[in-house]
Amino acid sequence: MTEIASPYISHPRVIVLGVQPGTPPFRIVEIDGQVVGEAKAMTDVLQAAAAYGITVHDLDDPEQVRWVGGDKFTWTPR
Repeated sequence: MTEIASPYISHPRVIVLGVQPGTPPFRIVEIDGQVVGEAKAMTDVLQAAAAYGITVHDLDDPEQVRWVGGDKFTWTPR
């Protein structure tokens, strides 16, 4: 397989893990591989990133944010 044919895997600094049950449900946020807190809404993800000097311009850009177990609109457990 040549380099051109290999799939590109992005490594964003911000990773939002799947929804955890709770009151209210939340998602764990990792930045640079470290757990930095919980998010209960999209704004919490943006605030966590900003606290670490990361400006997220597009929550749908996989180069900036990786959503695990759903997307930016998934905030309730399945």
